Amino acid sequence: MSPTMIFVAIVTGLFLVMLALMEIGRRTGVRRKRQDSKGADAGLTTIDGAVFGLMGLLVAFTFSGAATRFDARRQLIGQEANAIGTAYLRIDLLPAVAQPALRDDFRNYVDARVGYYRNLATDDREAQLALDKSNALQGKIWSASIIACEKVTSPATTSLVLSSLNDMIDITTTRAVAAETHPPPVVFWGLGVLVLASALLAGYGMAEARTRSWLHMLIYSAILATAVYVIIDLEYPRLGLIRIDVADHVLTDLRSSMK
Repeated sequence: MSPTMIFVAIVTGLFLVMLALMEIGRRTGVRRKRQDSKGADAGLTTIDGAVFGLMGLLVAFTFSGAATRFDARRQLIGQEANAIGTAYLRIDLLPAVAQPALRDDFRNYVDARVGYYRNLATDDREAQLALDKSNALQGKIWSASIIACEKVTSPATTSLVLSSLNDMIDITTTRAVAAETHPPPVVFWGLGVLVLASALLAGYGMAEARTRSWLHMLIYSAILATAVYVIIDLEYPRLGLIRIDVADHVLTDLRSSMK
C-alpha cells in the first residue's frame, strides 16, 4: 500500500471513530439526563471549554509548525540548486585542463541528487544508492578541485572555488536534517487523543436534542479529520497528496543548463 493510501486510511479511520464516539457521547448524555436531569451538566462547561480550547491550540500549533517546515524544505531546494550552480560556474576559474572532468562530475552529481529525491518515497534501495553516489562524487569533486587550485596563483580564486564547493556540500546536510525534523511523536498522539475526546464531549453536548443531527456530526468529524490529515501531509511532503517534489524541477532545470 502506498504512503498516500495509508494516510487516507488513517484519516478515514479517525473520521469513523469520531462519529462512533459522538454517538457514544450522545447516548451517555441521554442516559445521564434521564437519571439526573438537573445535575447532568453541572460543572461540565469548564471541562468542555478546557478540552476544546486545548485541542484548538494544539491544532493551530501543529499546523503552523508543519506549514513552516514545509516552506523551509521547499526553499532549501532552491538554495541547493543555487549552491550547485554557483560552484559549477566557478569551475571557469580553474585551469582549462581540469575543467572537463569536473564538469562531468558535476553533471553526474546533479543526476544523483535528483535520483535520490525522486526515489526517496518509493524505493529506499535506489534512493540510498543515489545518495551514496552523490556522497562519493562530493569527495571526488572536492579532491579534484584541491588539485586544480594548487595550480592557481591567485588566493582569491582558490577561496571562491572552495567556498562555493563547501556551500554545495553543506546544503546537503542541511536538507537531510530538515527532512528529519518533526515534532515529537507524543505531540501527534496528544492531538489524536484531544480530537477523539472532543468528539465524545461534543456528542454528550448534543444529548438535549430529541434526534441526532447527522449533518453536524458529519461536518465536525470531517473537518477535524481533514485538519489532522493536512498536518500529517505537510510534515511528510513526499508521501501524501501535498507534494514538495514539484519544486525539484529547479534541480532538473539546472542539470539541463549544464552544457
